[in-house]
Amino acid sequence: MAKIIEVGDSNFEAEVIRSSLPVLVDFWAPWCGPCKFIAPVIEELASEYEGRLKVAKLNVDENPLTPSRYGVRGIPNLLILKGGTVKEQIVGAVPRARLVQAIENVLA
Repeated sequence: MAKIIEVGDSNFEAEVIRSSLPVLVDFWAPWCGPCKFIAPVIEELASEYEGRLKVAKLNVDENPLTPSRYGVRGIPNLLILKGGTVKEQIVGAVPRARLVQAIENVLA
């Protein structure tokens, strides 16, 4: 099982912006049903892409600054950043194939 890191306002810059690997950030909250629904898919993808993609989760309730900086209004909201720049944004609990497509676009 690949390690999914917890990020927040304090370490977002170090863990995501300055990451040498592309980073998939899952903006979520404990009360969000669709977030719970896609969590197992995110875990699978973290394992599949280990070494090529870093996967992080950010609790929007505990870390309000980062979501507002990226215009995150609805969750789940997935951002894929590469070199500190947002390359893909996916809002809502989408099918696994849509997530794979977004990741492959960024890794290509």
